[in-house]
Amino acid sequence: MIGVPGSSGPRRARLAAVGYYVPDRRVTNAELEQIVDTTDEWIVSRTGIRERRIVAPDQATSDLAIRAASNILESAGCAPEEIDVLIVPTCTPDQLFPSVAAVTADAIGAHGAAAFDIQAACSGFIYGLAQAVALVESGLARNVLVVGAEVFSRIINPADRSTYVLFGDGAAGALVVGDDDQGPSGFLGFELGADGSKGDQLTIPVGGTRHPASQAFDPADAYLQMNGREVFKFATRVMEDSATRLLDRLGMTIDDVDLLVPHQANQRIIDHAVARLGIDPQRVFGNLDRYGNTSAASIPLALAEARDAGVLRPGMRVMMVGFGAGLTWASCLVRYEPT
Repeated sequence: MIGVPGSSGPRRARLAAVGYYVPDRRVTNAELEQIVDTTDEWIVSRTGIRERRIVAPDQATSDLAIRAASNILESAGCAPEEIDVLIVPTCTPDQLFPSVAAVTADAIGAHGAAAFDIQAACSGFIYGLAQAVALVESGLARNVLVVGAEVFSRIINPADRSTYVLFGDGAAGALVVGDDDQGPSGFLGFELGADGSKGDQLTIPVGGTRHPASQAFDPADAYLQMNGREVFKFATRVMEDSATRLLDRLGMTIDDVDLLVPHQANQRIIDHAVARLGIDPQRVFGNLDRYGNTSAASIPLALAEARDAGVLRPGMRVMMVGFGAGLTWASCLVRYEPT
C-alpha cells in the first residue's frame, strides 16, 4: 500500500534480493534450423546465442512473473503481504488490461499492494528500479518488487530469421527495500533517456489505437519489426554513452565498478561496449548464449545467475546498462546489499 510522502521519516533504498524463473523448454539453434532459413553457425557468429527458453502453450507472461516474484520473495525471506508496490516492466502483457502486475500481486498474495506495468522494452527493468527507489526514498513505500517478464516467442515472426532467432521467454527481478537509517542510498545513480524519433526502428505496427487489431491488417504487422542495422548502431553508441554519463555525474570511473551486467541482446554489442568502456571482461557477466534476448527480464536474469554463480557478492558495486524499443536507454549503479 502507498503511504504519505515522508510520513515515516527518511529511508535509504537498497537492492535486497534478486530472483528469476524461466520456462522448462529449451530451443536450440539446431531446432530453429528446421523452422527458418538459418544455421547454428550463422546465429552464433552474429549474435552469440546458442539456445533460448520458450513458454509452454498454456503459459502467458503473468505465469512467469508469478513464479519469479515468488522466487525473489523466498530469497529475501519477505512475506507477500509486506509488499507495498509491485511493478512489472513488460512489453508482452497477457492482454492490454488488467496489468500483469495486478494479476501477479493477486496470485502471490500481495493483496492491497499497488500494482502497475511499465513499458520501456529492454530498458524496462532499470526504469522500474528507478521508480522503486523513488517510491522508497520518498517514504511512499517500504518494499517494492520489480519483476521484468516477457513472452517474446508470441510476437516474433517465424518467417523473419533476423528476429526469430534473437528472443527468448523469461521473468526475473529484484526487491528494493527501505532502511530507516540516515546512510546514503544503496543506489548510487540512474541515467535514463529516450529518442522517440527512432521509435519506428523497433515496433509492432498493429494492436494499439493507431491500428487496432479489430481492423484489417497484414498478418506480418502483428509481429515485431526491427531495422537491425539501425538498432545495432544505436545500441553500440548508447550503451557506452549512458554508462559514461552516469559515471561522470558520480565522479567515478569504470574502475570503481565491480561488476558490469549489460542487457543481453547481442554479443557483438556487448563486446563493443566492454571494449569502449575499458572494463576487464572478467568483470562482465552474461548469459546470452543460454537465454537469448529476454527483454525486460534480461538484466535481472543475469543478476540472479551471477549471484548463484558466486560472481555477484554482497557489497559489490554493480553497473547495469541497457537499451530497447522507444528507442530507450538506461543505466544504473547500485551496491548489492542482500538481506
